[in-house]
Amino acid sequence: MNSSKSPGLAGFGISKNTTCHTEKKISVFFSIIFMTVGILSNSLAIAILMKAYQRFRQKSKASFLLLASGLVITDLFGHLINGAIAVFVYASDRDWIRFNQSNILCSVFGICMVFFGLCPLFLGSVMAVERCIGVTKPIFHSTKMTSKHVKMMLTMVCLFAVLIALLPILRFRAYQIQASRTWCFYKTEHVEDWEDRFYLLLFSCLGLLALAISFLCNAVTGITLLRVKFKSQQRQGRSHHFEMVIQLLAIMCVSCICWSPFLVTMAKIGINASRSRETCETILFALRMATWNQILDPWVYILLRKAVLKNLYKITRGCCGMHFINLHMWELSSIKNSLKVAAISESPVSSKQINLQPLSSTGQ
Repeated sequence: MNSSKSPGLAGFGISKNTTCHTEKKISVFFSIIFMTVGILSNSLAIAILMKAYQRFRQKSKASFLLLASGLVITDLFGHLINGAIAVFVYASDRDWIRFNQSNILCSVFGICMVFFGLCPLFLGSVMAVERCIGVTKPIFHSTKMTSKHVKMMLTMVCLFAVLIALLPILRFRAYQIQASRTWCFYKTEHVEDWEDRFYLLLFSCLGLLALAISFLCNAVTGITLLRVKFKSQQRQGRSHHFEMVIQLLAIMCVSCICWSPFLVTMAKIGINASRSRETCETILFALRMATWNQILDPWVYILLRKAVLKNLYKITRGCCGMHFINLHMWELSSIKNSLKVAAISESPVSSKQINLQPLSSTGQ
């Protein structure tokens, strides 16, 4: 749709010569599908988390459950609020002049886009740091990583994301209606002012930094788990190692694939400014890719559990005929087992006792 037919939109941040070829029916379809699937996925994840929290109240697992709950709740409200505003915009035929005279709706939409975009990335990096500490420093994690500290971290992450989202408003710099006239964000067209470039670079750099922290911590966690697996002769921790490695690989792949296009696109616009050649279609595609991360988050963090992996293992073994691998029983508490195996492998006193009393340890 060519925005030159609505010259009044120039006052809202859209130039008259901007052209964005988007099919209304396809765009509405994407918005409704994304919102519905996201709400259902995150609602299911919240139900599973509540059930797991009632069954397992171990101190070692409380921090993971709190962080995971914060992640899926943030994703759920992101789909509810942003999806509802987007559907309203489509239902109003994208006539921003009629329902956005004071630019309040666009400002709210922009704030929600920034907050619900950065907050899951920050929470993902915090979860990666928490898992890294839990595996590499189990004693410190069990004594210092209490529920109170986790709640404080959740509050600080949310407040920091709110501050970043409100920064343009505090600087009296309004959010802009984008070229597709379906969403609001920082100014991405004819960016010449340093402040507009700063907001784009700040958003992209914080997002990429969160991904880098997640990647680094997950890599350290995965390497540590593999080292513990090969050093330890106990078979109790093998299922947990397998589960954690699969989860870590899925988390890194989903986050990087979904968010990298949008973050890199925003960074390119902020760096190149008015010379940027990013089209409206490219930005919309990157935005939809980022939306998929919030849909896949609950499936990666919550639903990719040991029971699912066990069934997939059985199916794979049956199809490939691999009967030489013996799958042992899954323990009830994976995180507790991880702490126990890591503590045993790092303790020289425990290793001596195991070597001196092999029959007693086997009997236990």
